[in-house]
Amino acid sequence: MTPSRKLMLGAVLATACIAAQAQTSNSAPATVPTTGTLVVVPASGEISVPNDQARVTLQVEEQDKDKSAAASRVNQKMKQGIELLKRQDPQAALKSYGYYTYAVYAEPPQVTPQQPRQPAKARQVVGWRVGQYLEMTTENLAALPKTVSSAQALMSLNGLQFGLSPAAARKLDATLVNATYRNLEERIGFIAHAMYRAPSDAVVETVDFEGSGNYAAAAPAPMMAKAMMRSDMAQESTSVAEPSFEPGESTVNMRLVGKVRFK
Repeated sequence: MTPSRKLMLGAVLATACIAAQAQTSNSAPATVPTTGTLVVVPASGEISVPNDQARVTLQVEEQDKDKSAAASRVNQKMKQGIELLKRQDPQAALKSYGYYTYAVYAEPPQVTPQQPRQPAKARQVVGWRVGQYLEMTTENLAALPKTVSSAQALMSLNGLQFGLSPAAARKLDATLVNATYRNLEERIGFIAHAMYRAPSDAVVETVDFEGSGNYAAAAPAPMMAKAMMRSDMAQESTSVAEPSFEPGESTVNMRLVGKVRFK
């Protein structure tokens, strides 16, 4: 082999060696040491479950020129309504509240621009409005339409809210804790992979459930639009068609913060 060919072969080999070194350098970059690193990892869990409890708000209201007559009718209807609900749903919890009485005043006289300005006069009381609220909490959702329909013959449906009973919420606690901790383990695995470490190198030092007090047990349950009705504005009926209800579901969630140290 001539000297010139030897020189050319040497140059080719040197170029190939440099390219190989550059490729190796690009494919395996130097990692930052992570021994003893403390990582704070947030995690969360979420479960959606059907609602099993309803809170119904009913109202009785009467208007009369005689305050005693209006109050008597309210008291009688409330008593009948409570007795009816106890028969329809014996397991329901009932709570009456919000008894009110206030005067109804005559409309002020119409004043035209041409009339001279008159001194203000005390408005005349023309009647009294008396009312009371009743709240029913029940887990008997199957019979709820019939129960409410029966009550509406005497009372007005003022509000309805579905949610989870305390017993159902307690049963979900173990499932929620498990789901939240599984999410923490998944995130630790992702972080370990990003740090070129094995998940087994991570040691959980602290688990702070509820995110240091920032945990909300449940999202607000959906509430139906309130329909305000007065007995003096609606004609009473001895029979009311059953309403249709969809209890829906509630979403419960939990947060935790874990402190993880890599060996």
